[in-house]
Amino acid sequence: MKSLCRFALLASLALPGMAAAQQTPGAGARMQSPADIYGPLFGAVQQQRVFADGKTFVDAVPKRDPAAILADYARTRPQGPALKAFVLANFIVPGENDRGTTDLRTHVRTLWPQLVRQPVVPVAGSSALPLPAPYVVPGGRFREIYYWDSYFTMLGLKVDGQQPLVESMLDDFSSLIERYGHIPNGTRTYYLSRSQPPYFALMLDLSENRDPAVAARRLKALQAEHAFWMKGATCVTATAACLRVVRMPDGSLLNRYYDDRDTPRDESYAEDVATAAQAAPRAAPATQRDLRAGAESGWDFSSRWLRDPKALATIHTTDIVPIDLNSLMYAMERRIADRCAAAADTVCATRYAGLATRRKAAIDRYLWQAKPARYADWDLSSGKPTASVNAAILYPLFVGIASPAQAKAVAATTRTALLAEGGLRTTTLRTGLQWDEPNGWAPLQWVAIAGLAANGEPALAKQVAARWLGTVQAAYADTGKMLEKYNIEERTPGGGGEYPVQDGFGWTNGVTSAILERYPDLAGKVKP
Repeated sequence: MKSLCRFALLASLALPGMAAAQQTPGAGARMQSPADIYGPLFGAVQQQRVFADGKTFVDAVPKRDPAAILADYARTRPQGPALKAFVLANFIVPGENDRGTTDLRTHVRTLWPQLVRQPVVPVAGSSALPLPAPYVVPGGRFREIYYWDSYFTMLGLKVDGQQPLVESMLDDFSSLIERYGHIPNGTRTYYLSRSQPPYFALMLDLSENRDPAVAARRLKALQAEHAFWMKGATCVTATAACLRVVRMPDGSLLNRYYDDRDTPRDESYAEDVATAAQAAPRAAPATQRDLRAGAESGWDFSSRWLRDPKALATIHTTDIVPIDLNSLMYAMERRIADRCAAAADTVCATRYAGLATRRKAAIDRYLWQAKPARYADWDLSSGKPTASVNAAILYPLFVGIASPAQAKAVAATTRTALLAEGGLRTTTLRTGLQWDEPNGWAPLQWVAIAGLAANGEPALAKQVAARWLGTVQAAYADTGKMLEKYNIEERTPGGGGEYPVQDGFGWTNGVTSAILERYPDLAGKVKP
């Protein structure tokens, strides 16, 4: 199979006017538009707004002779839902007739070429950051590469035979670290002041490149990323946090989400100004930094970060020591230690192994709650764990930090509090924010599935997988699309957030392929 990189490159070089030029009639000919051809049928479809986008019907292709279609329409004059059914029966309608016509795995494989983008050389004055190699975007309004999204996208690329894209995306991320000292939230200038959940170490596990020079370059980049997250260790005091580092009561160091700027986000400027105004008399910069830190978390936004779960203006992300971030930092430190050992650098291996050991001890002391027997985020402002029960509690299982007893307890909490009809709940609170109930998200499903399966809970792992796939399949059958998020209580498209639900969609595609690769017997099932 030829790589998608070559496919996308050839597609990008095609001449847009070539096909049309071959079919252009004589200069004197008058081409009929759909309004000319379908007359009363066209008027009815457009005036009744059968399709939300007026361009949908005019791009439709008739399945038979237009005259015969018009004759049947004149005889029956369908209205409302019957009119839409008539159109779908007689036309191939973009985004409508193809709903659910192929299995999920095949559909995902056909989507990858549509999401591939070629190396970026920014135009002067644009917000794009340069990238040296092809990559995959999430889709919809997300037109650039995003950090943590890409790990879950790459899971699918790998099992779908697109290893060259996995390697080229790793080259892009290495390049970003080399140029900016970290991987930004996304490849735009307005994202440079923050990162996202640090998955680069886990991305490297997906590589098949055995070139020692490449390995050395990537190890150096991984160490630089660790230095970015730990930069605050040089300025943190015994009672304070600095940048992305916090010092816990016993002196141990853990991490938090942060942003180097405290202004409204460029991409959500009006929204942030309004939220900061609602937080008065709190200073606007403090609220704006917490909004930005929430964006760095990837959970933008969630009751996890709020003092009042119903009020976004009470956000205090920088006070929270998150279990997911610190689990990923542990995974990073362990992998740096292992890669240094493979390179025969014992000093480096010993150093990072020690950092990982100390981090695990701090996680067990502060982020593990013995009485409710689950992990939790820690609130620096209150000096105790938060009350939020959320899907991040599965991260210690995902990275291999949980003991058998801890894993068993987390599995019990998952069954009783987080497992819904359509997959894993994000939180147990319904707030209207997109990273709360009832929404479910592909990356959190995979973290749970992989973490539970690796910790003696294969049946629960498969149950999460089956329920989530049922949700994805149901929405696909209804819409013909792979979506960014889903309502897992009702198995419908998700809601909430600062923008409409997006389709495409990189991480949903990737996790779907990864699940079906692991559990091929779930293919085609709508319900577990």
